Amino acid sequence: METDTSAGFTYLRHNFTNLNLNDHSSAFSDCNSDRSGEFTTSSPLTRRLLLSSATDDLILHLVSHLSSSSIEDQKQAAMEIRLLSKHKPENRIKIAEAGAIKPLVSLISSSDPQLQEYGVTAILNLSLCDENKDLISSSGAVKPLVRALKMGTPTAKENAACALLRLSQIEENKILIGRSGAVPLLVNLLETGGFRAKKDASTALYSLCSAKENKVRAVEAGIMKPLVELMADFGSNMVDKSAFVMSLLMSVPESKAAVVEEGGVPVLVEIVEDGTQRQREMAVSILLQLCEESVVYRTMVAREGAIPPLVALTQVGTSRAKQKAEALIELLRQPRSH
Repeated sequence: METDTSAGFTYLRHNFTNLNLNDHSSAFSDCNSDRSGEFTTSSPLTRRLLLSSATDDLILHLVSHLSSSSIEDQKQAAMEIRLLSKHKPENRIKIAEAGAIKPLVSLISSSDPQLQEYGVTAILNLSLCDENKDLISSSGAVKPLVRALKMGTPTAKENAACALLRLSQIEENKILIGRSGAVPLLVNLLETGGFRAKKDASTALYSLCSAKENKVRAVEAGIMKPLVELMADFGSNMVDKSAFVMSLLMSVPESKAAVVEEGGVPVLVEIVEDGTQRQREMAVSILLQLCEESVVYRTMVAREGAIPPLVALTQVGTSRAKQKAEALIELLRQPRSH
């Protein structure tokens, strides 16, 4: 499987091998335990008991009820397992060892939206333990999670995106998740979801798109439209995340035309002019990749007024930003007649 987390090239004797920067981890926070709130059917007393007394007998009792013929019993058991695995990291291994994962995966395919949501959320919390991720994957969780991403409640969709992110941290799962149809659904969530959904979708897409075939899937699914829109909105708190995803995608040829078609050039130039130091450097990195082999795109970027803010960046940016800005300036100033 071909994976990469950077897209580089050599220009003006400089090797730009890390165009999407080393500090992406500060832009992307990993999914924590679910943030969907406590279930209203769980009393404060019940929650206190769950948090303080996760005995082996209690866990086995709850796991047995996941396969009950009563949907209400299943909901209660899944809800309590979700609470146990949310608040007590040490419980995640105990719950998995008690055999909870396979019946929880079955619940994700439930036609009852609330039961599905509880199953997704419990699997997300269990996936936060690295030791559980292989077992969750081998138990067939990917396809049900993708279906929940498509058909679930808003909370189920967000938590399914987070769970798929966790599973994608195993390299061989990236292709499996991509081939199961997750990428277009994550792109849709990025475009239409609330802030948390956008954040979780962008983080999952960043992880999945280290695999080349998932980059192509993302571009074909129209990812550049929401990325450009989010980058154009400095108040979205999504500029950095979106720029990192865009930079990662630029190594596939299809991405460059898509950026231009969605109006990305003026947005990128505006970021070079008005963004934070990190945002400006990321925008220059993307523009370098866009312009490296296209006279047409160089002309477009130059006409958009990129050179003055690039010159300014060479005066005040980091040494890495200055190097990239200088390379792009020279590229833009090349004769455009050939």
